[in-house]
Amino acid sequence: MRIFIDADACPVKEETFKVAARYQVPVAVVSNGGIRPSRDPLIENVIVAAGADAADDWIADHAQQGDVVITADIPLAARVLEREASPIGPTGKPFTEETIGMALAMRDLKQHLREANNTQTYNRNFTDRDRSNFLQALDRLVVQQQRK
Repeated sequence: MRIFIDADACPVKEETFKVAARYQVPVAVVSNGGIRPSRDPLIENVIVAAGADAADDWIADHAQQGDVVITADIPLAARVLEREASPIGPTGKPFTEETIGMALAMRDLKQHLREANNTQTYNRNFTDRDRSNFLQALDRLVVQQQRK
């Protein structure tokens, strides 16, 4: 098992590192750059070419069955589910075969409404509760994946 972090805007990198260290799981931190490298031998920093989906493409190409992917990107979550990896959002919400269709549909609907109304929407603030929920959910997911 390996953990992949879609890192460019990920607010839970440090929490992921803590869980990975606890269970000795390697982590790939994938970004377009600007992420400070870690000296921890479990953490691999992967710098991809600049581009809108370069980090997503790299993760989707390398994630395998049993891996965990940390991302808020719903299309990336759908892609890694196809490879039988387990995507989880930074708030601790897992993406599953049962939920990904609705998540993609809602994403598309919101995008359509923004374009139709020519308005900008904003995500709510990331809270300490979100961070705590993520830590608990990631810990459970790693334990589940290791038992398989």
